[in-house]
Parts: sequence; C-alpha cells; structure tokens
Amino acid sequence: MPTLIYIWSMSMPALPVDPIPRRLQSVAQARLDSFPALTITGPRQSGKTTLSRLLQPTANYFSLEDPDVRAYALEDPRGFLGGLGDGAILDEVQRVPTLLSYLQGVIDEDPSPGRFILTGSNQFELLESVTQSLAGRTGLLTLQPFAVPVHSAAWGS
Repeated sequence: MPTLIYIWSMSMPALPVDPIPRRLQSVAQARLDSFPALTITGPRQSGKTTLSRLLQPTANYFSLEDPDVRAYALEDPRGFLGGLGDGAILDEVQRVPTLLSYLQGVIDEDPSPGRFILTGSNQFELLESVTQSLAGRTGLLTLQPFAVPVHSAAWGS
C-alpha cells in the first residue's frame, strides 16, 4: 500500500500560483459543508480539479486517469476506498463508475460532511450513476467553460 500512495502523490497536480477566481466557489463550499460528498462535473479544462484542490487543499488526491490507480480501484474497490482514510478528491471518477456503489457504503458508515470531492466529465452515464448510487449523499455542481470576461480579467485586458 505505501508504494501505491507514493504513485498517487506523484500525480497530484500543482495548484496555479494565482488561480482565476470562480463565482461558484462559495456555492461549492456550501454544498461540501452540507453533504458527505460534492460531485463536480463539466467539460475538460473547465477547472474541476483546480476548484477541488482549492476547496480541500490538504485532501488526498487520486486521479482515476492514472492507469495504476484505476486498475487498483477496479480490481479491489473496497481496498481502494478503505485506504482513503477520512476522505479524498477522486478525479475523473467516470473512469470507474462501479466505484460509486462501493462509495455509497463508505459514506453510509460515516456521513460526515465534506469527506469526498468527485470530479468527472459531463457524461450522462456519470450523472446517472451518481444520482442512483449517491442520492442524498452528494451535492452536485456543474462547471461551464470560463467566460470571456473571466479570461479578460485573468489576462489583464
């Protein structure tokens, strides 16, 4: 297990030095404070991972895009979730949709707010899995691509 944690920590994305402020950050925080999990969906490069890391900067981060992490989650979902401790950020969760059924049991054992942040692309299958497996256990938030005024403010023009 320590080797796997080392692999996971190697893939943790760095937070931007000066991240672009998101209007939805306070909404996301309120949902994270109210539910055991927060599910953030949206297209690629919409800021899901950055927002997750800003909300929980000290949380363990696991990208299910990583083939080794994904293989472990698929082969031993209970072992994978058992190693998360008090919670984690699970990025690109649509890569292992069966994990959500196991996560339901973990959350039911300890429904403390703010334990997990799940991110994934805006796929119908992911939203369907989340609403079936995690109904009442997760707050949902959908990010849109950055608007032009946000980009202009970020680039100083």
